Amino acid sequence: MSITLYELVGSDETRPFSPHCWKVRMALELKGLSYECEPVRFTEIPTVADGSARTLPVLRDGSRLIVDSFKIAEHLEEAYPERPTLFGDGAGRAYARFIEKWVLMELHPLITRIAVREIHDLLDLPDQNYFRRTREMRLGATLEDVTRSRDEARPKFASALQPVRAVLDEQPFLGGAEPRFVDFILFGALQWVRLVSTFPVLAKDDVVDIWFERCLDLYGSLGRSYPACEG
Repeated sequence: MSITLYELVGSDETRPFSPHCWKVRMALELKGLSYECEPVRFTEIPTVADGSARTLPVLRDGSRLIVDSFKIAEHLEEAYPERPTLFGDGAGRAYARFIEKWVLMELHPLITRIAVREIHDLLDLPDQNYFRRTREMRLGATLEDVTRSRDEARPKFASALQPVRAVLDEQPFLGGAEPRFVDFILFGALQWVRLVSTFPVLAKDDVVDIWFERCLDLYGSLGRSYPACEG
């Protein structure tokens, strides 16, 4: 069966930047599955999945359509049990779910403060209009006002990662000796910043940055095949 990943892009449709789509890309790579990527802009999302999609990523696996990155990972684990595992045991799935909630609640809001205006500037005009309207409504401030506080977000971002440092001081990946979906959750967030913003969030000697570089090297250096954002 053919697999298609519908993933978010800006004006450069060859440069996917969504953290959630990157989780799925890495999961597909770990599973060793062949897949195609279909670029989708913000204003095109309602046309995906037979018109039922509201968010990305969406995965089409044969006749099945799956929405939401964690549900996609669960589908891949259950549909392809003979391939390398994304979660390990049952506790691994629960661990990944916890990390996903933590990243969404603690890191994504800080990344938004850091990069929201830069994301806007990567979009085509119709998407810029949509993005500004919806994000300013959600944030209760202009994109410019949100971004003015990003210097304050950097130390908070570094502090929030302290539990991750404690884990990575003892093992090469969050999933243990080998990468698991739990790694891809955090990787997606850091890849998001790398691809949309020139604002540095990690010091080069940070154990989290060393881990991130290790993840960029996975699967034929897939993450590095998309260069970092340049000012």
